[in-house]
Amino acid sequence: MGDISLQMPIQTARPDGPHQLRFPGASELAASAHPTRLAARLDPALSAETLVKLQKCSRLHPRLAELLGNYDVDLNHIGCRPDLLRGHDPYRAALLAGSIWHARSLVAFVSQPELAILFKRIGVDAHAFGIRHLLHAVENRLIADPEKLAQQIEYDGHACLGAWLQDSSATERNRVLLRLPEGTAAETPAPEHWTAAGQLLSLVLAHFETETPVK
Repeated sequence: MGDISLQMPIQTARPDGPHQLRFPGASELAASAHPTRLAARLDPALSAETLVKLQKCSRLHPRLAELLGNYDVDLNHIGCRPDLLRGHDPYRAALLAGSIWHARSLVAFVSQPELAILFKRIGVDAHAFGIRHLLHAVENRLIADPEKLAQQIEYDGHACLGAWLQDSSATERNRVLLRLPEGTAAETPAPEHWTAAGQLLSLVLAHFETETPVK
């Protein structure tokens, strides 16, 4: 890869410098953004290891945040407020929502090999969460393949999350979206996701309230 400083001609600033005062949420945004978002702004050829190093460098946070700010994030108004998910992982939120969406398929799997595949892909907690909220399931079509079901849970869950975020400001919406990789269904929800998103995400948020917030 060569010298990182040569790959990225970035003017760095001290954490207590003028950039930090101007953008109080810069550190949070730069550190929590998904690496694919940074790679898209810097260089898609950058390795995952290099991107992690950049995100860990507090001196680069103001500049990285400015680059990410091109995604319609108003850094002046982030401050220290929690995001819409109160710091919880948006990917996990999507899995929980998607598990409710496909709860009818989840209850149809009883064999240990099939359950093992689902647990590996979506987690035991998401599996249990979906079944617990079976009455709110959306999809009536049963998916008999556990791998395909896991993929659809991810897809529909991300789409519901994206539809739910549309009711918020661009700044608040993108604070969450920037923590997801580029190209998920959260960026292109379908009409059916708009219809169900409010109810499903309210259940997810209520569940998060029972847990200790990450931030």
